[in-house]
Order: sequence, then structure tokens, then C-alpha cells
Amino acid sequence: MYKAIALTGLVALSACSERQMASSSFWREAGILHNDADFGNATMNNTQIHNGERSYILDLANRFSREVPSMVNFAFNSSELDANARAILARQADWIRQFPEVKFRVYGHTDKVGSNAYNKRLGMQRARAVVHYLTSLGISRSRLEAVVSYGETQPLVVTDGRERRNRRTVTEVSGFLGRNPTVMDGKYAEIIYREYVESATAPTGIEGITGTSFETGQ
Repeated sequence: MYKAIALTGLVALSACSERQMASSSFWREAGILHNDADFGNATMNNTQIHNGERSYILDLANRFSREVPSMVNFAFNSSELDANARAILARQADWIRQFPEVKFRVYGHTDKVGSNAYNKRLGMQRARAVVHYLTSLGISRSRLEAVVSYGETQPLVVTDGRERRNRRTVTEVSGFLGRNPTVMDGKYAEIIYREYVESATAPTGIEGITGTSFETGQ
């Protein structure tokens, strides 16, 4: 009898937990995890994992999303960049310049107003507008690996009406330029942490002076 009661309690707790998980996921924005998702060609992904490149790409991708806004938004039925979008892209360009060995991909999105085919084209127009503006800021077109349109298929907010947050592009790190002379022998970590190494160099360039000597006066 006690076993039956205990089993009943466990089933009830499990059901309650499942309901809580379903409820919490229901109230999440539909595309909230999209920016952290790992998309791409399966063969390329496997190759990058085996040669150690993939983990460094993910490190860079996480840094990019932390340090600069990766998303810009658009007016309804428009691919024009407003002042706020241009300001965000200028920050993206500044970050991108730090890593001349790295490639980026721009994804275009729309809200759900209009046909699928129209929104697919509009998403591509938005991605191309971002690529064009980044190149105007001095970023090589060869580093903007691709422009991709998801159209209305990956909304951040599920609604059939107009929603500005769904009308967006997302810029993401996509890989390394294999032909870049600094990307050799799998030394991807040196690229990612290069500025940390450089930051340890004394501003005066004088060697042999340590923090201890300044503190003790020796």
C-alpha cells in the first residue's frame, strides 16, 4: 500500500513538473534561442569539430553576440536601414575589423504579413542591405560568406500581424578564412585571444619592470 502511495506521488510530481516546463516554454518567444543555435552544413561542421576550429568559432560567436548588437530591425515592408540600424552596423563593423581572419553570415527575417514567397524575397533584400552597408564601412565582401533569408519562418514573436521585432537581420560568425596567411596549423586560439596577449604588453615598451617593483619602490 505504501509503495502504491509513493508511486502515485512520484507520478503526480512528474506530471506537475512537465506542466510547469510546458507552461514556461509556452510563454517564451518562439525564436528566443535562434541566435545561439548551431546551423550549417553537416560535413563542414564535422570537419571543423575534428580540426578544433568549431569550438573557437563558437567562442567568437558568443563574444560577438555579447559585445555588440547582432540584430537590426526594419520598418514594415521595407529593407531600408534607418539611423539606429546604421549605428548598430557601425559597431558591428568595428568589431569585425579586429578579426580579419573571420567570416560572417547575415540572416534576413520578416513578419508574417504577406505571402511566403514575397517574404522570402524581402528577407533576402534586408540581408543584402546589411551586407552592402558593412562593405561600405570597409569590410571585405569576401568575408561576408553568405546572405540567407528565413523570411517569415522563424519569428521571435508568434503573431500574424505586424511585429517589428520579427522584421530583422541577424549577423553571426560563420568561420575562418582558410586562405588567410595567419590561419595556419590550427592556431585558432591565438586569433581569438590575440588582444588579451597584446594587452599584457607594457605601454612604455620597457621590459623587466614588474608590478611588484612599482609597489615596493625597488
